[in-house]
Amino acid sequence: MAPQAVKSSRRRATIARDTNETKINVELDLDGGRLGDTPFYNDDDTSPDHARQQSASQTILINTGIGFLDHMIHALSKHAGWSLRLESKGDLYIDDHHTTEDTFLALGEAFRSALGPNPTGLVRFGHAYCPLDEALSRAVVDLSNRPFAIIELGLRRERIGELSTEMIPHGLQSFAQKAGITLHVDTLRGENDHHRAESAFKALACALRMAATRVVGREGEVPSTKGVL
Repeated sequence: MAPQAVKSSRRRATIARDTNETKINVELDLDGGRLGDTPFYNDDDTSPDHARQQSASQTILINTGIGFLDHMIHALSKHAGWSLRLESKGDLYIDDHHTTEDTFLALGEAFRSALGPNPTGLVRFGHAYCPLDEALSRAVVDLSNRPFAIIELGLRRERIGELSTEMIPHGLQSFAQKAGITLHVDTLRGENDHHRAESAFKALACALRMAATRVVGREGEVPSTKGVL
């Protein structure tokens, strides 16, 4: 029998990362819901370039300047059950490396901050398989406070849209580093690289959602034999 989930205080974080290469703002709520109204750098509610979705349970607005990156983070936030506002302004005149890396570092930092300094009462481990047509990916997560990542997506194209495929696993590794999680993501099959990547992000989303679920009867308990994560 699966553990029963419990809702209590909001798990929310706002992060600003400002370097000579990128400027990134993230507002994240792990449990969905409405986000604040504070504008970011260049909020433009009419822009067709933003990945956006509004529902009764979630608010999602993502603009990194890289369309396929927006698409992947949109899928991640949607299926993880997050509400997320994320804007990145980076040195795309050089390439996509700094923007992608720093976006995932900021998102990982926001995830860790939203969980809190000593998360308790969580499932801790999460896993998921997600298909997208012919593609199938598996993600396994441990909210371990020990950053580690193995990402094997088997992408063959040099780019998907304006995103270098080498930056997709690197971005997920950067997320794991700042989030403080152990992360394994494998694409098991698939012919289309868009499908391979998207199924991986959806699997990760579902695994993170499982791992971060709060459990009735375990409030205040650290999910570790050590007594600390």
